[in-house]
Amino acid sequence: MAVKLYQFCISHYSEKVRWALDYKDIKYQPVNLLPGQHSRTIKKLTRAGSSVPVLDHDGQIIQGSSEILDYLDKTFPEPALMPEDPALQEQVRSWETKLDELAGAAIRTWVYHYFLQRPKVVVPLLAAGTPFYNRILLSLAFSRVDEIMRNWMKINQKTADAAQETLEQLITELAEVYEQQPYLVGDRFTRADLTAAALLAPLFQPEQYPVPWPRPAKIPKPVQAWLADWRPKLEPVVQVYHKHR
Repeated sequence: MAVKLYQFCISHYSEKVRWALDYKDIKYQPVNLLPGQHSRTIKKLTRAGSSVPVLDHDGQIIQGSSEILDYLDKTFPEPALMPEDPALQEQVRSWETKLDELAGAAIRTWVYHYFLQRPKVVVPLLAAGTPFYNRILLSLAFSRVDEIMRNWMKINQKTADAAQETLEQLITELAEVYEQQPYLVGDRFTRADLTAAALLAPLFQPEQYPVPWPRPAKIPKPVQAWLADWRPKLEPVVQVYHKHR
């Protein structure tokens, strides 16, 4: 059995899949790509869009984190990431869709808005897991990289402020649920919890994440201040990550 995961190391959607693979004890080969240069590789694999992550299981190609988790639960059913009860399954999917669409996009917009202002910090994150010379190439072309990323993901102060508000609402909602029960749905860990903790992981920089996180002093001050204020609310998600990752 050959399993390959085409990914960006920094991608929180890729972390979602890495975690699911590890949780199911599936051995896989990561194929680390550089954002921008990845497009040709992914389009050749999928004959469709260029988004990552993409899973290749003995030639079976699956694109997108939720689609990959569907495939893994069907092909490698134990341990399951979905409850057996159809009503609970619906709740899990509702959480996952909400987190994918809101938390995933908000984290990306908010973090990159500030980190793109620190090339020496963000370049190692973008190039993590790829050959060393990619850091040099990204650094030399960084003004163009910054422009492309901001245009592509519609990143600016206004969208970053809106993303921050979205994060605050979601983190508050998650904290309220975790105050009442240990898991988002039912009485066991599911892909709803996995999705929440994986997508929010860049906010608490776990060591399991395969990137060189910057030292606290290197983090942009607005991000430092916000993280200090919101870490207590985020703590239940952090605990889920540490317990199950």
